[in-house]
Amino acid sequence: MTEPAGFLEGLKVLDLTRHVAGPYATRLMSAQGADIIKIEHPSGGDPSRRAGPFPAGIPHPEKSALFLYLNPAKQSVTLDIKSAAARSILEDLVRWADVLVENFRPATLPAIGLDYSRVSQINPSIVMTSISNFGQTGPYRDYEATELNLYAFGGLQYITGDPDREPLQMAARLAQYGAGQNAFVGTLSALWSRDATGEGQHVDVAISEYLATILENALSMYSYTGSNFRRTGNRGYGRAAWGPYACKDGYVGVIAGPDHLWSSMAELMGIPELDDPKFGDRTGRAANADELDALMQPWLSRHGKREIFERAQGLGLAFAYVATPDDIVQWEHLHERGFFEEVEHPDAGTFLHPVGPFQSDAMAWDLSPAPRLGQHNRKVYGDLLGMSAQEIVRLREASVI
Repeated sequence: MTEPAGFLEGLKVLDLTRHVAGPYATRLMSAQGADIIKIEHPSGGDPSRRAGPFPAGIPHPEKSALFLYLNPAKQSVTLDIKSAAARSILEDLVRWADVLVENFRPATLPAIGLDYSRVSQINPSIVMTSISNFGQTGPYRDYEATELNLYAFGGLQYITGDPDREPLQMAARLAQYGAGQNAFVGTLSALWSRDATGEGQHVDVAISEYLATILENALSMYSYTGSNFRRTGNRGYGRAAWGPYACKDGYVGVIAGPDHLWSSMAELMGIPELDDPKFGDRTGRAANADELDALMQPWLSRHGKREIFERAQGLGLAFAYVATPDDIVQWEHLHERGFFEEVEHPDAGTFLHPVGPFQSDAMAWDLSPAPRLGQHNRKVYGDLLGMSAQEIVRLREASVI
């Protein structure tokens, strides 16, 4: 039986991205069958090649787990885009592409004559997607930022954590991956429009704005009432017996509710005192939260997270356990759904990759190994652009590629 094609098969993408947000956007394209040409600097390539983690902790440009995850099924070519000799090469690749994705500082591409106005002159139907900290316009557009800065600027840090402690940042690169996903969706929307109008577009993704869009009701509440959403920890908004609790072998997520299931909590833990009417509704539990925790914690400490999770789910309680990376890799549910695929890389060896954020019977994800630095120079420069072997050698000797 023939494997189903990727949804984006035939889409041609010029990838001028580095680090995380941009490469994640193009990963979602390459893994769905798009033809990606990734431009990397001849001296070291994408900085994520040096970011790790690495097998045995030994740095190697072809073994970074971060780079390997973000760049499957892409073609890597080396090119110093700031060199004068690169200009005509870039313009030829712009003519070839349906999409250009970049995440440089907003001033970088205009400085080398490759802003959207020039790109659209070369290829009027191209969709150009730009990802930056604060967007392509506005007074902050050239400001520097890290994940921590962006988390703070976007407002999520203000509402994350306990009310009497400092604001917190999530451990994962939430801003980067979320902005990359937004860039992917924005690119597809622009392609949909192009199919109707024949005209390309410039999609402008600000990482800080992505974070501000996921503040739940915080901005609406301020707009309606003038009051700021507060950090609440696990007991905010009338909640008690709610959140992560220590257990015998880790942490378990306890969810006390809805009220009609509270008696099941007493049944789960075998603690008759939990059936006291003062705990029977949300208001009562919030008023007696410390007493409630004191009753529950000894039982939780005697039982393992998987046992608690499975017994609670059997009673209709929406418990979970706090999964470690090992738990996730070993989780039989994910394996049954085909969430992981074993990938063999010529330098890094064999490892598991998550296939993608959704599944469809009509498409197979392409997780071909991430490329070596400059692996496809001869294919792209010679076969696609028609350069001679001598010209490729000359460009390499001049450190252009």
